[in-house]
Amino acid sequence: MNISLPARELFPILEHQINGRPLIYLDNAATTQKPLPVLDASRSYYESMNANIHRGTHALARAATEAYEAARKTVAAHLGAADAEELIFTSGCTDGINLAAQVLSSRLSPGDEIIISTLEHHSNIVPWQMACERTGAILRVIPCDESGVLDLAAYDQLLNERTKVVSVGWISNAFGTRHPVKEIVRRAKSFDAVVVIDAAQAIPHLAIDVHDLGCDMLAFSGHKVYAPTGIGALWGKRSLLESLPPYRGGGEMIKEVSFAGTTYNDIPFKYEAGTPNIEGAIALAAAIQFVQKVGLAAIQSHETTLIRAAEKELQAIDGIHLYGPSDRIGALSFRIEGVHAYDLGTFLDQMGVAVRTGHHCCQPLMARFGITGTIRASFALYNTLEEIAQFGESTRRAVKMLR
Repeated sequence: MNISLPARELFPILEHQINGRPLIYLDNAATTQKPLPVLDASRSYYESMNANIHRGTHALARAATEAYEAARKTVAAHLGAADAEELIFTSGCTDGINLAAQVLSSRLSPGDEIIISTLEHHSNIVPWQMACERTGAILRVIPCDESGVLDLAAYDQLLNERTKVVSVGWISNAFGTRHPVKEIVRRAKSFDAVVVIDAAQAIPHLAIDVHDLGCDMLAFSGHKVYAPTGIGALWGKRSLLESLPPYRGGGEMIKEVSFAGTTYNDIPFKYEAGTPNIEGAIALAAAIQFVQKVGLAAIQSHETTLIRAAEKELQAIDGIHLYGPSDRIGALSFRIEGVHAYDLGTFLDQMGVAVRTGHHCCQPLMARFGITGTIRASFALYNTLEEIAQFGESTRRAVKMLR
């Protein structure tokens, strides 16, 4: 069954009012709202099969295990992975990148180099800085131009035989810049570097095929794609995952334990120590299936229409500065001369409009442009052109009051 956009009737929270006004939720790059199929999946798990997985022989444990492993297959297939055992459930993209940085540290030596980009979220900066502190590796950064686009010529200059890891985001959460990740991967492979992709902002907007990309690892958060918080995934090539050490120790990630030593489990269980977020994985699969029913092509077309309309609304404001390239995806980041971002965000909230203000966990990027932050409106499949018009009107009214 196909689902027509904007499908607002499937999102109960959108019926809420803020200060007596209809909620206009434009903070989707931070987290998306949850449709009924996802809410139903969460509730159904706790009402019908709540039990720990993999170890129990009773009926509830078997049902929970089957649902959890079916969810793994659903998510893996959505990423284009032929082998579901390459899919590790995590608490989110941050957890996935930390996992990658921790285990890949075993391959790093003093003087080795890790490449990231200027547009990275802190979650794809700090774990690699920590890896460098542990190993003596050196962090290198791909610069960007004035439109927020990566300088690939500079990237070529950074790549060399000491490059061991390249880790980049697919879409900037701050500016909506879509990076040419397939080309970034191709160039990194000329030096046999391991490539990690942060797909947190790509997962709700783009079709993903890890084998077509050619990357070695890819991480994302479920809450960016209509699933609950606290669940995400890290995909990795089987040969790589099998060659790397475990991330955490505990139950499930072992085959045999004695005080003399431990034998580790096979993937993916080697990287899933302890009781996992069972409900979260099942709800994530429901969210993926929901997106598949809507269709990513339809979602991207709808959201592009919204962004173009938002750009038109904002460009009528004197002193407006839009950040990022014209083909931005998912988010529109801007600043208005003479108006503090926090003040504007507060006024918009009073009018029922939810946007994000600040540095968006991208302080190095803000420093690159000589600013402390922006206002960011970000879009999802349930937003409407009527909401965009109201957002534009509310922004203009707020600016008049603040100047």
